Amino acid sequence: MSQRDVIYSCGSCGYPLNLSSSDRSTSEVGSSYQKSLKKGLISFVSVDLSRFTQVDEISCFPLTWRTYRPKTKLLCRKCGVPIGYGYGEPAVLCSFDPANSSSSGTSHNIENSICYLSDDCLLSIFNKLECESDRNAFGLTYRENAKCIPKIIARSPYLKRISLAGIRGLPDTLGMFGSSLRSLSLYCCTGITDADLAQVATGCPNLVVVELQSCFNITDHCLESLSKGCRALKSLNLSSCNISDQGISAVFTNCLNICTLIITSCRRVSGLGFRGCPSTLRYVEAESCMLSPDGLLDVVSGGGLEYLNLHKLGSLSGLDGLGRLGFAKTLRILNLRMCRYVTDSSVMAIASGCPLIEEWNLAVCHGVHLPGWSSIGLHCNNLRVLHVNRCRNICDQALLSLGDGCARLEILHINGCVRITNNGLALFSIARLNVNLRVDEVMSIGPSIENLFRLE
Repeated sequence: MSQRDVIYSCGSCGYPLNLSSSDRSTSEVGSSYQKSLKKGLISFVSVDLSRFTQVDEISCFPLTWRTYRPKTKLLCRKCGVPIGYGYGEPAVLCSFDPANSSSSGTSHNIENSICYLSDDCLLSIFNKLECESDRNAFGLTYRENAKCIPKIIARSPYLKRISLAGIRGLPDTLGMFGSSLRSLSLYCCTGITDADLAQVATGCPNLVVVELQSCFNITDHCLESLSKGCRALKSLNLSSCNISDQGISAVFTNCLNICTLIITSCRRVSGLGFRGCPSTLRYVEAESCMLSPDGLLDVVSGGGLEYLNLHKLGSLSGLDGLGRLGFAKTLRILNLRMCRYVTDSSVMAIASGCPLIEEWNLAVCHGVHLPGWSSIGLHCNNLRVLHVNRCRNICDQALLSLGDGCARLEILHINGCVRITNNGLALFSIARLNVNLRVDEVMSIGPSIENLFRLE
């Protein structure tokens, strides 16, 4: 040890930690190293574990693809004050070098993924969660050959929420011990079949939230079985599933309390399956769908719809049928972004027929001209937020028509409108000083999906 070496001790009690500046890790000297020094963080190649009390910390993540970095909190052996952390992988504060550790010959070479935790370890973590809310929110990290999930389900009769993202098949115990489950997420479970969902329908009758996004093998027959077995369903995500109006109709026939339905990218759905939907249906997302004019009328037929997302709606006939939305008397939020077939007649029908609408996204809707914009100004007295980004046919006169009406307008998202001049913007700003003109373009509006699929 050089005479210039700095010896480190506990800053609280002065207990010698057997650390010196010669043990510091400087192999990656650079900008990141300098930033660490400015933050007061020092990295060591190895430490004398006999000088510390160790407390292992484990973090569990709800998604399979998240990485896990094992770390050990290091406390002063004498006074217990936290000193830093030791890692099995390259250090952030201080690290263990398996070859040079002076405490013992035990290697600290731990795999860098939570998937390498043993099944018994995961089960032990779950069993130590005493609070019911913690157990309900416990996310399971699953790998192909894991056996922990059946054990947890079998030993946890009060488990209410489970996420099995990315698995290839459902554990048998789900159908045997799932009666307490109220929320089930099978996001991107591409191997799930009709038989698997039939098992869920039989063994989990109290489900109210089900997410089947990107489960490509799901069919109409599967939805019929699921809806008959889980009649209490309130929120259902079927994005990118290979289903049609027949499956949608089965859901509405059997689940009379359905509130939220997401059918984004379900290109086989025309909307006719919504006919006779219950008045409890409040939230529908049908982004990138091919709904027919009659199907659009059926989507709003329940009479209780408040949010509708038709972003990038396609049309098999090439005709505009969006005027049917004018029958949605309770509609508050409407997203028609990039609906290229929308015309003035449809905008006028919606503006006059939906008096409660508060936010309307018409960005990149080039088919709306002066009559459509004027109708919005005349009829939409409850409108608070309007999106007109990159609309080619909104002009200064149309902007002034919006300013003359829309008494409760608070925010106008406007940019890339080639027919709007600086003079037109100035006149609008003078007339409506309370309206916030924003240049940002918002892709998604309304409540977040996470909140809609959260257990009450």
